[in-house]
Amino acid sequence: MKYQVNEHGYYGEFGGAFVPEMLYPNVDNLKKKYLEIIQSDDFKQEFELLLKDYVGRPSPLYYSERMSEVYGAKIYLKREDLNHTGSHKINNTIGQILLAKRLGKKRIIAETGAGQHGVATATVCARAGLDCVVFMGEEDVKRQRPNVEKMEMLGATVIPAMSGNRTLKDATNEAIRDWINHPNETHYIIGSVVGPHPYPDMVARFQSVISQEMKWQLMEQTGKENPDTIIACVGGGSNAAGAFYHFLDDEDVELVAVEAAGLGVNSGETAATSQVGNDGIIHGSKTLLMQTEDGQIIEPYSISAGLDYPGIGPVHAHLYKTGRVKFLNATDDEAMEAVFELTEKEGIIPALESAHALAALKKMALKKDQVVVVNLSGRGDKDMDTYIRMKNEK
Repeated sequence: MKYQVNEHGYYGEFGGAFVPEMLYPNVDNLKKKYLEIIQSDDFKQEFELLLKDYVGRPSPLYYSERMSEVYGAKIYLKREDLNHTGSHKINNTIGQILLAKRLGKKRIIAETGAGQHGVATATVCARAGLDCVVFMGEEDVKRQRPNVEKMEMLGATVIPAMSGNRTLKDATNEAIRDWINHPNETHYIIGSVVGPHPYPDMVARFQSVISQEMKWQLMEQTGKENPDTIIACVGGGSNAAGAFYHFLDDEDVELVAVEAAGLGVNSGETAATSQVGNDGIIHGSKTLLMQTEDGQIIEPYSISAGLDYPGIGPVHAHLYKTGRVKFLNATDDEAMEAVFELTEKEGIIPALESAHALAALKKMALKKDQVVVVNLSGRGDKDMDTYIRMKNEK
């Protein structure tokens, strides 16, 4: 398993756990216990039952006849948008809340960008009866208001992050500061495959249900387990990690990650980390990072709040450096075109994040019998204000 984490918490040269001394006991305890807990029979039984009866899994693998006609290939959509709370994020928060309870934690914190992870965290905390605090950049609070209202209705306290460009990176900074101040009673539910080890591995494991289902669903529909190509958007990269997980060692399966190019990769207003970043440390791990020559973080930009992050998860940095995953990118305008295309062709309104994955279809030389799965990571309810504004401007 050359693409999985090693015993030291690294994917090749990326990963590790670079944390303040105050957090070391928490991270070390998690590292020592997480595999034993999540691989136990009682955990797996409870996790799988909740995914089925609470989340609504398996999520469908839908053959898009009309998109297939447009692109001249067999296009399937993995419908994570149909999960309870509207995205793939619930897979991970269900797993982490069960883990937190077994670790005896009484208080949960989280960061969120587009708000999908925040809503998923608030949801599982409401069900578990645990206090929940969600940090969200002030800019994202404004542009993702429906999700803020959902979090508050679910009983979470939403705290706007006022530093930096007031988006996902800054929300993560604030969450880590809170964790340092409340280390004993608090579990930090990180929403992506970022942060110190064991978080990237743990989140990828919880999200791997996506590719696990994909295998048997493809067998049912096509007669073979493996597609030719899987496409997923990448900010931190949790939905992509889940969609790729069970195919990483099948080199015949083409894996495509799509980053947010913003106004263009070379515009200075982008979040395409693989193209403009280099090795650095952010939020507790070594990865690819957008930074100046003296190591100051370059503020990312994307129309999509969930992809507006200056780094990628260490697993994706490794997959990029080894060439196992092909990295493409889509601009704001290309993502918006993809939103309206899917809505018009299939009556499915995707999240802005997922639209970046859909936008890659135009950039690829697809063949007639090529089986392509696009991971539709979330639905577009939260982005309706943006869509209506853009539609009116057209």
